[in-house]
This record gives sequence, C-alpha cells and structure tokens, in this order.
Amino acid sequence: MALKRALRGDVDPFIVMQVMSAAQAREAAGEAILHLEVGQPGSGAPSTVIAAAEKALHGDRIGYTTALGIPELRQAIAGHYQRHYGLEVPAANIVVTTGSSGGFLLSFLAAFDAGDRVAMALPCYPAYRNILTALGVEVVEVPAGADERYQPTPELLDKLDGPIHGLIVASPSNPAGTMLSPEAMVGLAGWCRRHDVRLISDEIYHGVTYGDVSEVTARAFTPDAVVINSFSKYFSMTGWRLGWMVVPDDLLEPVERLAQNFFISPPTLSQIAAVAAFDATGELDGHVKRYAVNRGILRDALVHCGFREIAPCDGAFYLYADLAGLDDDSGSFCRRLLADTGIAATPGLDFDPKNGRHKVRFSFAGPTADITEAARRIHEWVRKHRL
Repeated sequence: MALKRALRGDVDPFIVMQVMSAAQAREAAGEAILHLEVGQPGSGAPSTVIAAAEKALHGDRIGYTTALGIPELRQAIAGHYQRHYGLEVPAANIVVTTGSSGGFLLSFLAAFDAGDRVAMALPCYPAYRNILTALGVEVVEVPAGADERYQPTPELLDKLDGPIHGLIVASPSNPAGTMLSPEAMVGLAGWCRRHDVRLISDEIYHGVTYGDVSEVTARAFTPDAVVINSFSKYFSMTGWRLGWMVVPDDLLEPVERLAQNFFISPPTLSQIAAVAAFDATGELDGHVKRYAVNRGILRDALVHCGFREIAPCDGAFYLYADLAGLDDDSGSFCRRLLADTGIAATPGLDFDPKNGRHKVRFSFAGPTADITEAARRIHEWVRKHRL
C-alpha cells in the first residue's frame, strides 16, 4: 500500500542548516569547528533579559498568552519605534511572533492565496522562497547584481511579465548586507502602491549597521506594508524564538485568527524577558562594534586571498563573496573548506539557485578570536592549495 505524501514538503532544503549539521557532527567527533555558516551572534541574551527571565521563572506560572502577545511587550515594541525611528506605531498593530519565521508564515498566509505571484530579489534569504512554494504561491525571482547592490528596483520590477501580488524586500539584506536608502524605499513603496502590490519588509537586522548608513522602516513610507523584525539578531536572542510584526489594519484580524490556530501564542517566558531587552542598548551596541571589527578582519583576509566582488555589507553580519578564480562550485568549496580547515561556511546556492554557484556567504557574528583564526586558516588553505 502506498500512502499519500504531500508535495509541499518537496521544497528545497535550507542548505545552511545542512552545513550546520555537518559541522556539529565533526564537533561531536572532537574537531574544533569555527562556525561562519549560521547567522547567530556569538554573544548570548543581554543581562537584563536573563534577569527578567529568572524572575519570571520563580514568580510566573508561564502559561499561555493571547495569540498577539502580552500587552507589555507590544507596548515596549511600540516605544522602540517612537525612540528609534521617531514613528508612532499603535501597539494594537504589533503582533508578537514565534521568531521572524512565524512572522513570515503568518504574513504570507494572510496576504497571499495559492496561485498568487510574489517577487523578491536574488540573492535572498531562502526561507522566503521555500515557505511561499510550500503554500502554493509562485515565486518571481528578480536577479539583482552588484550594480543594483543586490536589491530590487522599480526598473527591474517593471520588466517582469504578468501580475505581481507581493514584493519582499530586506534591508539590511541576507546574504549581501546591503541596505535600501530612504529614497529607494520611497520608490519601491510607490511602485507597490501604483500596482496594488503588498509590500513585506524584512527588517530583522536593524540595529546591526556600519558607518553612516541610516536604516529606515517601510512603515514610515506606507501604512499598507507588513514589517517583520526579530529579537534574534541585534538583541542576541536566537534560541528564544521571538519576533514581531507591524501589521496593517486590514490584515490584523486574519493574522490573529491564523496565529491562534497555528501557534496559540508565542513563547511566554521569552515574551516576558524580552520587555527588558530594550533597556540593554549599551550592551547590544557593544556587540555591533565587535561585528564591525570582525568585518574588517575577514574582509581583508578574503581580498588578500583573491575573493572578488565582495558585497558592501552596510549591515547584518555576512560577507557575500565571489569565488571567481578560486573555484567554480560553491558547494564543493564549502565541503572542502570544512573538511580541510574546520571552517563552516554557506554556499551561495542557498540564496541564489541560478547564480550562487560562484558565491559563498561567511558570517562574522562570532567572537573576534574565532574570526581572526578563521581568516588565518582560509588564507593558508587558499595559498597551500592554490585554489
């Protein structure tokens, strides 16, 4: 007897998680692995969050919350928009989610039907494509190279054939780390408005920026956008599985119903503790200064080794580098790099199935000592093997 199996599970794998598994298997066998594959801060949650969690464990029963999140956290997030962006966002429009992943799922389910078409630039975070594909939504890929700073533009969108129902943007982006200027965001928001396209803005790396660049939220340019953010990156709370959405009025009720049925509520202990995260900016900004140091160390090493066309990395904590002249297969390159040096990195095919064969993403979110050692090992390995 052949039992039915749903086709929605036949999406592409999340390659970075496969690399992480392979690296952890080597670690379990006693190897010293340097993790440059996964976008995870090397630091833990801030001290204020730990203290709040400990207090809650002893004084709260940690039961269910409402599906949209506890009022204290929703209000704290609204305060963050006022302080950080000078923007009034009603707490009623903020939805706390089980990580940004929960936010993506809820927004895609609420905004798009099976058969709709959603555009995104390549390279991009692979879970966008894979979640939408599993939901029966057609992914419309918009190749965006170095000339476009790996970001979509109205000119590129105008070249697409057929109707578009949604556009996903990310600033800072993963894997390139490039950001949309206020002018660029105005242009994309205007294009979406003129074409009746739902804009979904991934802002999970806000707070992790370098130099004089300024981060802007799509909410400042259109009340119709869905904004997704997370406590995993700037706030260093990856394993706490907590994020949030800023939801336009017309999607609030659908998102609430979906959240009730899919998740019941976000993790309660994480919600209680996260209220205190906004009091830890001094500690968290210190992490960003470390990322900036790591960025310089790793970039210098990659350039010296012969990597080409390294994306600018205005924000986030990745270097997206071209292998031209070193290798013609990023998957093979990353496997050999792990086997020979103990360095885990992510092949570009995870982010761009068409052109990622020649790209590799390196995360520099770990301790500076690890990044310094990784830079040394990469340099020696490339020279030894004359890749």
